[in-house]
Amino acid sequence: MPERIVDAKGLKCPMPVLRLRKALDQTEPGETVTLLATDQGSRKDVPAFCRIAGVELVSATEREGVFCYDVKKTA
Repeated sequence: MPERIVDAKGLKCPMPVLRLRKALDQTEPGETVTLLATDQGSRKDVPAFCRIAGVELVSATEREGVFCYDVKKTA
């Protein structure tokens, strides 16, 4: 179960990733943040951000045009 949900639906790049980063900055290692986004660019941006930031992309799904990313902050 995510500790925090970031609703970035309707926002364009780079805002979903910036909001995700801000939420991760406010969480403890081991906690999960869920990002909801409608920007098609998030399909590439979020995995790239996770690799660069050293956080774990636990899951990435899409339902009815909403992309849902579960991201776990690592130590």
